[in-house]
Amino acid sequence: MSSRIVLDSSGDLLHFEGVDFASVPLKILAGDREFVDNEQTDPMEMVHFLKSHKGKASTSCPGVGEYLDAFGDAENVFCITISSNLSGSYNAAEIAAHTYQEQHPNRRVHVFDSFSTGPEMALMAEKIRDLLKEKLPYEAIIHQVKAYQQKTRLLFSLESLHNLANNGRVSAAVAAVAGILGIRLIGKASDTGTLQPIGKARGEKKLIPEIVKHISEMGYKGGKMRIDHCDNAAAADHLRQTILKLFPAADIAIGVTGALCSFYAEHGGLLVGFEVA
Repeated sequence: MSSRIVLDSSGDLLHFEGVDFASVPLKILAGDREFVDNEQTDPMEMVHFLKSHKGKASTSCPGVGEYLDAFGDAENVFCITISSNLSGSYNAAEIAAHTYQEQHPNRRVHVFDSFSTGPEMALMAEKIRDLLKEKLPYEAIIHQVKAYQQKTRLLFSLESLHNLANNGRVSAAVAAVAGILGIRLIGKASDTGTLQPIGKARGEKKLIPEIVKHISEMGYKGGKMRIDHCDNAAAADHLRQTILKLFPAADIAIGVTGALCSFYAEHGGLLVGFEVA
């Protein structure tokens, strides 16, 4: 039976090798500009534009029709969305799944609420791809991915929380901390998919040891790690090299944030998805 993995674009995967795949774009709205989170949009051009933009900027989740288009004609669809506590993307995907299965009674769609975003979603997608290669039954894949989701985490480091605060994702008081010169806020995706501050560091020199400390406290023991950055390749590589000194066999890959994650991570942001023991 044909299978497809579908992610909304907050997973920072526009292409995904080795499996039938589709990305459903979120959008960033700023004045009369609309940035669609796909390969036609340069996230860094958007970030630079927003720095000088004086008005309000917001995001828009995919519509039901966009999800239906992404499901295509696959018989089994595995869909992963950004946390339902951060966006309406999950609800749109659920409505689309119900509609799709009504239209095609012999097809199946399962929508995973990632309770996260970015590289943690990518880890879930990799797990589905691995299980599809093993030719596991549909329900077995869902069961194993849900179990795997309990063993993944997301940590982030941000220099600015301006857009998060303006869109109600964090409090103005928390955002003000990151606004202090040189302060990087460190946080994680909570169990319910909200953004939870857990620490801070002054300057990038202190940032990486602080991230490693929190990752260790969260249970990382050398498993998979995926690091996405918003125009901060040096810090991403510094983190990778630091982790490899502790865990030489660790599977670590570095990527860049797409438009949606760049909007919220802002310049210098790091998103770290990883497995825990």
